[in-house]
Amino acid sequence: MNKPGASGSTYILGISAFYHDSAACLLHDGAIVAAAQEERFSRIKGDAAFPIRATEYCLRAAGIAARDLAAVAFYDKPLLKFERILETYLGVVPRGLTSFLMAAPLWMKEKLHTDSQIRKALDYDGEILYAEHHESHAASAFFPSPFEEAAILTIDGVGEWATTSYGIGRGNTIELLKELHWPDSLGLLYAAFTYYTGFKVNSGEYKVMGLAPYGEPKYVDVIYKELIDLKEDGSFVLNQKYFNYLTGLTMTNGAFDRLFGGPARTPESKLTQKEMDLARSVQAVCEEIMLRMARTVHRETGLTDCCLAGGVALNCVGNGRLLREGPFKRLWIQPAAGDAGGALGVALLTWHRYFAQPRQVVANRDSMAGSYLGPAYPADEIEAFLVSQGAVYARLDRDALLSCTADLLTQGKIVGWFDGRMEFGPRALGSRSILGDARNPRMQAEMNIKIKFREGFRPFAPMVLRERVSDYFEMDCESPYMLLVAPVKRERQIPVADQHRRLWGIDQLNVVRSEIPAVTHVDYSARVQTVCREGNANIYDLISRFDERTGCPVLVNTSFNVRGEPIVCSPEDAYRCFMRTNIDHLVLWPFVLDKTAQPEWKERGDWRNEFQLD
Repeated sequence: MNKPGASGSTYILGISAFYHDSAACLLHDGAIVAAAQEERFSRIKGDAAFPIRATEYCLRAAGIAARDLAAVAFYDKPLLKFERILETYLGVVPRGLTSFLMAAPLWMKEKLHTDSQIRKALDYDGEILYAEHHESHAASAFFPSPFEEAAILTIDGVGEWATTSYGIGRGNTIELLKELHWPDSLGLLYAAFTYYTGFKVNSGEYKVMGLAPYGEPKYVDVIYKELIDLKEDGSFVLNQKYFNYLTGLTMTNGAFDRLFGGPARTPESKLTQKEMDLARSVQAVCEEIMLRMARTVHRETGLTDCCLAGGVALNCVGNGRLLREGPFKRLWIQPAAGDAGGALGVALLTWHRYFAQPRQVVANRDSMAGSYLGPAYPADEIEAFLVSQGAVYARLDRDALLSCTADLLTQGKIVGWFDGRMEFGPRALGSRSILGDARNPRMQAEMNIKIKFREGFRPFAPMVLRERVSDYFEMDCESPYMLLVAPVKRERQIPVADQHRRLWGIDQLNVVRSEIPAVTHVDYSARVQTVCREGNANIYDLISRFDERTGCPVLVNTSFNVRGEPIVCSPEDAYRCFMRTNIDHLVLWPFVLDKTAQPEWKERGDWRNEFQLD
């Protein structure tokens, strides 16, 4: 076991596992060496299994073995969580017996034996440490942030008992001051509506957020009257009469169905105005609660900056309102805000608290390295794979490759872009991305239907040069992790004609609303990613060359995957996705491929059945 000071080199492995988005993160003397979700390697979306592949990648990235670790840290406390589950079931006996009998064997087999699983999986006999779930979230929010001192707000479904917490980060310490406890949870309230509108809990919440602008907030009063008793400080009590997560295997129950006029929407069935109105209503309530919580945290801490984490911190619409209307001058949001980021948080907490190591802050710069913390692949390895597939490709130098890609995008082509280290967290940020021309009014529909194979209502995000962001959007700050929504500048908007106001769904997407219609949502909003040269020089220069050709410094950026599949990790993943879809060209840096020149792709069966479409 390698203690700080023993050899001047200390490695700490953080792990999150067993619920959703399992991940691993490795620190070397407090610096992030590598971090990745297990799903990227297993190809199982949201994979909850022990992150053995992600851990192997992290150790390989540092060139070490498990025996070289000073500690392994786990992101929550399984015994405390089991205590909460057991108390919950005992409190509702006999109603929860069925779900308890289903859950108990898994707990007895896996989750209560985390120590032994870690030791067996890693062949590791060193120290294993645990932190509480919301401490891990808080650490992931504050320690990588660019702030010496900041308020911390974490909001999610539930950890052990906490569902929301706030506190203060100073230097190398964090202190949580107050918590909201189970079963009162903003994350679970939102998840209930995710379930009721026919989407998958813990992965479909962003679909509800994307659907919301199509609806009206007609159910807000019902939510406040029947479902939630909201206090001025942002705390609340949920009326468990309408929920089933305490006792059953679903989020909502018959009382919820009766309150909203019928059963939950069947997944994959046609969306109606009702689902749109429900989405808009719960989104409005979520934003109001976030604002009230932020005001309370600001008042109680007296601080001007705030860091956020937890699954609800991925609600970029709410984050945008916090930035515009909230009390804090600056926000920093952990890009892997969900459970995956807990692996990072607990590793950092171990370094600063357990090993009492100082924290170095660089002014106006976080320590996430752009969240490019996953594996990269050398050119010779990529070329060997392409040769094995009989692929037709050209190898170009950097200048030629950037110019070629900019020309293709200008021509309206859709480009799969694979370059450098894979992103950590749920967003593609220009390393594993699909790119398109934001000015093209057909681009959004084409990407949704022909490439992503997903619901046509879902918006795409713009990536824009940092120095030009305020030319196109109502914001003038960095948003490198695509976690803030802002309105498109009024002077860039195009008013919608009266006859188009009554359109729904994909038909609305065909209505041009701005000079960059492919990234303009139906409410004139956009989920903005800013790009600077220091963060990603290749993407920055690509956008610059596109700007030189078109006068527009904005591209469409969506994740390089199809619906139901994780973001691509390897060259093989990228080539498979390229060949299965209508992507026109593929850049596997430094190679470029034209779809029309490739050999025939032979698929084994219906590939879409390989994945759980959500």
